[in-house]
Amino acid sequence: MNKTPSLYQHLVIIGGGAGGLELATRLAKRYKRKGLQITLVDCEPTHIWKPLLHEVATGSLDAGLDELSYRAQARSAGFQFQIGRMESLDREQRCIGLAPVCGHDGEVILPGRTLFYDYLVMAVGSVSNDFGIPGVREHCTFLDNRHQAEVFHHSLLDAWLKTSSTPDSCLRIALVGGGATGVELSAELFNCARELRAYGVTKADRSRLEVILIEAGSRILPGLPERISSAVTYELGKLGVSVRTQTRISSVTEDALITDTGERIEAQLKVWAAGIRAPSFLKELDGLETNHLGQLIVQADLRTTLDERIFALGDCASCEQPDGTRVPPRAQAAHQMASYLFKHLPKILKEQPLPPYLYKDHGSLVSLSRYSTVGSLMGNLTQGSMMIEGRIARLVYVSLYRMHQLALYGYLKTGLITLVDRINRVIRPRLKLH
Repeated sequence: MNKTPSLYQHLVIIGGGAGGLELATRLAKRYKRKGLQITLVDCEPTHIWKPLLHEVATGSLDAGLDELSYRAQARSAGFQFQIGRMESLDREQRCIGLAPVCGHDGEVILPGRTLFYDYLVMAVGSVSNDFGIPGVREHCTFLDNRHQAEVFHHSLLDAWLKTSSTPDSCLRIALVGGGATGVELSAELFNCARELRAYGVTKADRSRLEVILIEAGSRILPGLPERISSAVTYELGKLGVSVRTQTRISSVTEDALITDTGERIEAQLKVWAAGIRAPSFLKELDGLETNHLGQLIVQADLRTTLDERIFALGDCASCEQPDGTRVPPRAQAAHQMASYLFKHLPKILKEQPLPPYLYKDHGSLVSLSRYSTVGSLMGNLTQGSMMIEGRIARLVYVSLYRMHQLALYGYLKTGLITLVDRINRVIRPRLKLH
């Protein structure tokens, strides 16, 4: 691709997660007729909202029905889409290199490409952090993307079929990491067993399911208020989840997790959801400054410290707030950062100074499948933090995803999608069975 003509501005966004896709969509709809070219780059052809991956893992959500095609969204909104994995950056020439794309048979179907930019936004999200613990990569499943979630789903179905054919056997599943992913998945596993039993896997009973949730800290959900952590721990206990806090894993074998005290926690399936880090390639991008987690260190206006034409948002960005804390790696932070860049793009293009980005914590919600939803709301109306649970919390939790859809589709399409979702609940199985 030739370098962007000086008459126009070319903004390239790397990563089609919640923040990157929302930013590309909103910018294209606003500026596509005003000389601004938007290009979104992602290594996958479709988008799934990452907070729903635990539902894909258990089959509660069929990713094939819920996914969004980047090419279709690009056509609808007015931006360009390039499939590929970023592998290099040349800040002097203002260009990035995309690795060749291979087909299912390993044959190269798209050669490496070079994209020139005027401004670059890094929105590549995060991946699970294995902390270099031996055996984690080889023997644990991660839930960083749709493919990994579907691999676990297939393993889960196979494990239940094997368990149901073996008298007096029990399916043991160990989840490492007491954050939102581990907590929500542990509850979904019991809902999965319930639904499988209804669909003919008669031995898929919660009495034959043992879920162990392992957390190195003193409590699960350490980033949320303690009262929410206590409430969720109580609800998980009622389901039958064994919550193990202050338990550190030192190694993993094919059939067990080994703690730092030498205890063996045996399990047929093992999921690793203990902490995050940025994708490793960020440390190799033409000298951009990163922290110990590989995140790009950004200034108060989300510009990287060494290049004013490169921004970062979401989980891959390390942004310090005035009180010295860092913006947490949450979906609402990525959404707010995308909104900030969208709002201030005119100043960016005119090379004017930007006001500092300030993260606003609107609270957090944790879904325990069909059993409960617990969380807190924060804001001017609540004058601090207000704990909510039950149906109200569930309604707010679902609305978060609808807000994401609104940003992508608008009111009409989101309303139609909501209607189709309700119809599918009636005409389709409640669980993906294959």
